[in-house]
Amino acid sequence: MSNPLRSLLEEPRPSAPPVRVWRDWALLAVVTVFGVLEGVLREDLPLPGLSVVLTIGLAPLLLWRRTHPLAVVAAAFGVTAIVDIGLIASDAPALEMNTMVYLLLLPYSLFRWGSGREAVAGLAIILVPATMALFVGWTGVADAIAAVAVLMSAFALGWAVRSQHGTRERRLEQVKSEERVLLARELHDTVAHHVSAIAVQAQAGRALAATSPSSPLEALEVIEVEASRTLAEMRAMVRVLRNEAPADYAPQPGVADLERLSGSSPGGPRVDVRVSGDLAALPAAIDAAVFRIAQEGVTNALRHARNATLIDVRVAGDHSTVSLVVRDDGDPGAADPAPEAGFGLTGMMERALLLGGACRAGPCSGRGWAVSATLPRQVSA
Repeated sequence: MSNPLRSLLEEPRPSAPPVRVWRDWALLAVVTVFGVLEGVLREDLPLPGLSVVLTIGLAPLLLWRRTHPLAVVAAAFGVTAIVDIGLIASDAPALEMNTMVYLLLLPYSLFRWGSGREAVAGLAIILVPATMALFVGWTGVADAIAAVAVLMSAFALGWAVRSQHGTRERRLEQVKSEERVLLARELHDTVAHHVSAIAVQAQAGRALAATSPSSPLEALEVIEVEASRTLAEMRAMVRVLRNEAPADYAPQPGVADLERLSGSSPGGPRVDVRVSGDLAALPAAIDAAVFRIAQEGVTNALRHARNATLIDVRVAGDHSTVSLVVRDDGDPGAADPAPEAGFGLTGMMERALLLGGACRAGPCSGRGWAVSATLPRQVSA
């Protein structure tokens, strides 16, 4: 078996296909109405009763085309094949119901939502009535080529959309993985700092034990505090990710560096940063996350907010949480980024989630776009 065919057969179904949405019911209603109207108004329609019954009778299968693509294809095209066989046996004219063009959604859905094995099996099922339809309603080579091209286009479009969504999902997973790696490295730096402090205090206590009896006790108190912090950071790091890549020990920007985001650029909006509340003694991971989420929110607004004059950054802390809001005053709906532009925000949402908090992005009730986050003061172990 060749590698392309093996890859196709091993292709799994996409995860979480949409069930039924309002558009499906609207599509069913449109097909039903057009089927009845065509049956009533077309004077040249052969076998109008059978045509309308078949068209309307198969239409409800559209409601299951995503969740059961192969079963729907087998039912729809199986019934069509049986009807064609009956028409051939009775020497009756072929059905020419234009409304039945909706059946092209089924091969599209098969390649969009089905597994590789389902796609191959469904293709074999579809080819039987499609071939029979060409012979029953033969009108020339040109029409036959056009019909085959339309059917192949439905297959190709379904596979193309599937591939595009698969690429985006893989990219999103890669962004989340990269954010976990970065967060693990930052936590690694913090743990290394605490362990170094423990070692220094132990050495100092040992050196001063002979001359100052109280020094070992003081050193033990410091070691106890540092060890508790180290244990919490290590638990958080293990929970986030294990990574063998070399860690970058460069200091990470935090709340104290938020002022670097403020200012204005020629022709661009002004960035206003305000910090309030208790933001002292934040864990390194929370401190860095606040800066990175604020930075990503500002960058997103600068790139996508149209006609914005102000980007407002607000950071506030209390005894249990740190809250952050980045809001712009751009045109309504203007800052909604393209799918490829949302990866940075995806990474920030992943970072907030890993730290036990939450991050959201969306349009404001009036103008502009807002990124908001809430983080705990302590990293959850």
